[in-house]
Amino acid sequence: MPAARRGSPSLAGDFRPRPESVPGEGGERGVGDRRRRLVAWAARRLPRFGVPSPAGADPWAWLEPYPVAPGAGAQRSLSIAFVAALQRLPPDQRAALVLSDVLEFPLTEVADILDCDVTEAGRLLLRARAAIEVPARECADGGQEAEVVARFTSAFERGDIAAITALLTQDAWLRMRPLPVAYRGRAAARHFLSAVAFPGGTPGYRLVGTPSRANGQPAFGCYLRDPAAAVDHACGLVVLTIDDDGRIAAIDRFTDNSMLPRFGLPRTLPFPTEL
Repeated sequence: MPAARRGSPSLAGDFRPRPESVPGEGGERGVGDRRRRLVAWAARRLPRFGVPSPAGADPWAWLEPYPVAPGAGAQRSLSIAFVAALQRLPPDQRAALVLSDVLEFPLTEVADILDCDVTEAGRLLLRARAAIEVPARECADGGQEAEVVARFTSAFERGDIAAITALLTQDAWLRMRPLPVAYRGRAAARHFLSAVAFPGGTPGYRLVGTPSRANGQPAFGCYLRDPAAAVDHACGLVVLTIDDDGRIAAIDRFTDNSMLPRFGLPRTLPFPTEL
């Protein structure tokens, strides 16, 4: 989650991988090497914060969100979890699933596009659906989602770990992309947040909603307060997955600030006078 504030052990300092600690991205081999180095790097540094071991390496940590205009529809199919699940499918099954379940083409048109008969298209679709766990459709109640988002934003900016974890499902995911580590469950999330993001429960962050949604999901620019400079510095993008019961099923933090302009967000914001 977001880097801890200046002057304390933090993701911004000791916990962030230095450029020389991982190889540059140069083709598939370079990217694979970089991911392996990141796994090893995280394994060395996480114990310093007393956090639990990750639930496992996130094989799709390289995925990035993309802006979607509000009301664009197909929110389940655009979700980051669904995009990640698609990567495990063979190309023909992936195409059948996207054409049918995302773009909602009838099976006859799916078969025509894939240049096969309807029976084979149906088989491809069934195999695809059986091979991956299709995420539940996200919260369709705009009022309920807005309430959850408001409560999460308030709790996050207060550094209220208990209030944050109360909004989570029992098996919620907490991920820091592109770090290939992921935590699952309320207890693991609470431990990680208290040890890394909010040591001592100290607030220090500001969340700013994005004009666009991220893969159809609520998203925020995360900013670290810097009173000395009278500005808030960007420290990534936070994306929520809210299930149909109004619970947060995943919190994904994307640490690369270069993606913020896609969502209409700056790298710095004026320091609010009321804080």
